[in-house]
Amino acid sequence: MDFVNVKLKRINSAFDDIPLPEYATFGSAGMDIRAAINDEIIIEGGKVALVPTNLQVEIPEGYEIQVRPRSGLAAKHSIGILNSPGTIDSDYRGEIKIILFNFGKENFVIKRGDRIAQIVLSKVAKIKFQATGELNTSSRGDGGFGHTGKS
Repeated sequence: MDFVNVKLKRINSAFDDIPLPEYATFGSAGMDIRAAINDEIIIEGGKVALVPTNLQVEIPEGYEIQVRPRSGLAAKHSIGILNSPGTIDSDYRGEIKIILFNFGKENFVIKRGDRIAQIVLSKVAKIKFQATGELNTSSRGDGGFGHTGKS
């Protein structure tokens, strides 16, 4: 397995007790990232919360970190990432904050150190568009939403 070195900095030493992002198992694609808060955050049903992590990263050029929901929070509590997947660009140096959304009706409470999302390092290819008057045909053609039939 290949590893990519990504520099990580804690912003405030008051949160040094909160574990750094980590893989839950050997086969995990995403690393769990935790809430760096002193007081509980309550997300009401249908509302958004911006949750700090106390972390800054230096991602190598040609990569991004994607922020994704945790399946357990989604299935059990209707908590997701509003802009899923969120992107942390390689030139961003601010604090990683997670945009959580409560899709449910019940309030959801986040406590200090709770696992709130997962992050995945992804390689990025840059696009170089070539303007043209024609495109090759495909079996799908220009069929859009629902075009392939019922599931």
